[in-house]
Amino acid sequence: MHIEKLSPFAGRVTGIDLAQVSSALADDIRSAMDQHGVLVFPAQHLSQDAQIAFAQAMGPLELGFRKIKTGAHRLKYNELADISNVTPDGEIAAREHTKIVSNLANQLWHSDSSFQKPRAKYSMLSASVVPAFGGETEFADLRLAYDALPDWRKAQVSGLNAVHSALHSRFILGDTQYTPEQIAMFPPVVWPLVQTDPSTGRKILFVGAHIREIQGMVLAESRLLVMDLLEHATQRAFVYSHQWQVGDLVMWDNTATVHRGRYFDLSERRELRRATTQEVQASPEAQALPG
Repeated sequence: MHIEKLSPFAGRVTGIDLAQVSSALADDIRSAMDQHGVLVFPAQHLSQDAQIAFAQAMGPLELGFRKIKTGAHRLKYNELADISNVTPDGEIAAREHTKIVSNLANQLWHSDSSFQKPRAKYSMLSASVVPAFGGETEFADLRLAYDALPDWRKAQVSGLNAVHSALHSRFILGDTQYTPEQIAMFPPVVWPLVQTDPSTGRKILFVGAHIREIQGMVLAESRLLVMDLLEHATQRAFVYSHQWQVGDLVMWDNTATVHRGRYFDLSERRELRRATTQEVQASPEAQALPG
């Protein structure tokens, strides 16, 4: 396995076949993820079966929004999220289609499934159809973001806990067509704003679009704080932008990074699919939370 540095935290991996992952290679990939946070595996062209097998080698799988999006699904496995603008019958979805409206929330800076416990650990996104222009995915390193905080800000955020809500970001964009039963499936969860990676000991500024408020603060003040922290965390020095090629698989650590999709022409076909694993070992700060 050879890793070429793409940014201060992202790496490009060659010399391996993700369709043939041994337990030893899975351990090597985890170690590389601890160091990099984002890994790009070009020219993999994985089948759905192979992508699921690779994801299972990396940890227990999670469903995310498939818990409430229970309608027709284009993909073979519920554990594969359909990150596309294509309807179950294979047609490009209209702009007002609920799938498009919901997927637009992916263009906000977020970490997958921070709105549930356990949260997501690794996401593995595979590209099968990409548009001629746009549709990049950007990643920001939350460890670099914490390191660069001034001392006064580190003191301010130390010990604060954030409330993450699954539908907060979607409500902001007008995606409100959820039943009370669906909303109840994702009750708000609390995560420390600053966490320590249990594998590396590095501090992480755990911010993102799913944060609804900071506990113990006036709502307006807490939301302004989150905006300031997210603006700091996503400055260009901490960002890697990935231009997709068919066959790419990009893997990232949701506990150490945030990401967002970028604009593309919604009338042009774009098809990616994502498998995601659950976090197995929470940070010491998260383990210390009551309940």
